[in-house]
Amino acid sequence: MVSRLFAPLGACVLLACAPVAGEGDAAAAGGDASLAGQALFVANKRGNSVMKIDLLTGRELARIASCANPHELATSPDGAHVALACYGGTSVDIFETADLRLMRSIELGTNARPHGIVWHANGDFYVTAEGRESLFWVRKPVDAPEAFEFSTGQRGSHMIAVSPDARHAWTMDLGSGTVTLVDLQTRRAPRSVAVGVEPEGIALSPDGKALWVSARGSDKAIELDPMTLDVRSEAATGDFPLRLAIRPQGDVAVTSNLADGSLSVIELATARVIRTIAVSSREEAQARAQVTILWSADGKRIYVAETGTDTIAEVDYASGKVRRRLIAGEGGDGLAILP
Repeated sequence: MVSRLFAPLGACVLLACAPVAGEGDAAAAGGDASLAGQALFVANKRGNSVMKIDLLTGRELARIASCANPHELATSPDGAHVALACYGGTSVDIFETADLRLMRSIELGTNARPHGIVWHANGDFYVTAEGRESLFWVRKPVDAPEAFEFSTGQRGSHMIAVSPDARHAWTMDLGSGTVTLVDLQTRRAPRSVAVGVEPEGIALSPDGKALWVSARGSDKAIELDPMTLDVRSEAATGDFPLRLAIRPQGDVAVTSNLADGSLSVIELATARVIRTIAVSSREEAQARAQVTILWSADGKRIYVAETGTDTIAEVDYASGKVRRRLIAGEGGDGLAILP
């Protein structure tokens, strides 16, 4: 969500033939055989819908009405399901990835406003609940869900990261301007520290040894020690780094810079910005409203949600070029990929 500047209607899945928006007005097919069988899921926060896009052709495969103001998405480890955080409500809804059929709605309680979500390799998912100043650990979400709530004690617990062993979670608390460490095993009191100005993005390195956050008000990416929350290093980024995502290979992170339409590439070993990728121009940035970023599993592509123009830019990491723009729904924001 950019704060500066249920019941789903269910069974009606709409098959479509929306073309890919290429550079300018030209249509462009994916043309990369390695994308065969891969799908991108998009939460359309203004359109109140979830959609599935074939990444080989760029064609929309399905779209279904969802809860109000849907935000973040996460796919299950086995690829069979995708979970949707219903930011305008109180549930996390689970859909089958094959056809977007709703199979379960998990209620989190009054005023939950779930947002950030991670579906862990252990099969459980972890989700923030902004309205309750908490996060939830949901065990066995597909078969027999059990939800356990952990208080953060901070306003607007927005985004989330979870350790590889699932013993700890970290929230980025937008309202309080803090990062919070939650022990998921002992339930000891959470620990929060203020970081930068208006921190929002958060990601944990694949080895769990470094926690990175983006502070949109101070135009910085900041590395923290995950357990002490001490600052280790800082890197100046582009303007208004709303989100941060670490490449699955663990070598670099990118920030999504809303105000100038760029991605800052940070080498994690040196905490240094080594490249800037222009997704759009500074003049286009306000109209495009670039928010969520997502790496492909092989680290070759970055998907960038442009919520203002209802497009998803597909960026080739090696060249830094926008290969094509996929057509999303109204306010396409949350992204998940099925490799």
